[in-house]
Amino acid sequence: MMTRARSAVATFLVSVLLCAFAPALAAAAEHRTPAQCAASLDCGAEEINRMTMPERLELVRTLSAGPAAELVPGYLPRWRNIEGIIQFFHDNRMGEPGSWVSYVDSGIVEGIERGIAIALGRSADTFGNPGSLRWASYLTELGAGRLTARSAHDKAWSEAEQASTEHGVALAERTHGLEATGVEQRFYQFSELYRLTLRNRPPLTDLISVPAGPGQPRQITILDWFTDVGNATPSRKGAELAYHMAEFDLPGSALGGQALLNAYLTELLDSYLAETAAG
Repeated sequence: MMTRARSAVATFLVSVLLCAFAPALAAAAEHRTPAQCAASLDCGAEEINRMTMPERLELVRTLSAGPAAELVPGYLPRWRNIEGIIQFFHDNRMGEPGSWVSYVDSGIVEGIERGIAIALGRSADTFGNPGSLRWASYLTELGAGRLTARSAHDKAWSEAEQASTEHGVALAERTHGLEATGVEQRFYQFSELYRLTLRNRPPLTDLISVPAGPGQPRQITILDWFTDVGNATPSRKGAELAYHMAEFDLPGSALGGQALLNAYLTELLDSYLAETAAG
């Protein structure tokens, strides 16, 4: 009798523990790898939020080199600048799962992933992310050769990221009730300036960024370099500068938008000159 009683108690305790830890076990089971997400193209923002920054970096790279490359002949990285930002977050211990930064970033990555899925014809589900359709349009237009002009390309790219970013902000603030710190909000304003620069690239600028004649190299202006979505260096270094400036609340001071952009470019000039000289 005593043995049966002990067995019953043990069984009861095990059942209680399993019920208590069932949600955690289920969440762990749903934590797919970046490779699995890139293959299925159906990992939502909540699942991406649970990823570490190195995992998100791997996911973006795998999406770019894998399914996105199916859509655009002649593979080129399309989101290296986003890779640079994710690397910056990792280096500065920002974007822990459940944080404001994490959800904003998750909205961006989700938009890219779903945009690829839609463009490939795998699914029409946007997951409620307005950036999904814009990324799908961007990739479709790019694959069809209709975004050869840098001004047209950058406008389409920035509009897609803007929509995904705003969705990420809504996810953080409206869905989860999170608020950005003062520094994070000012840092976000710098990212808005970056996207604004992409969207408003003057078409005439394209004329000074093409070869002057057959066999001559293309002239890479600092604007070309700074807004090159296929280069991680400007975004990572620009993020470092933006974060330091955000700590001093410079956007709220007498420093205007144009002066702020000039400060960006001045600080980044050394990297620009080094890369263009080497390339």
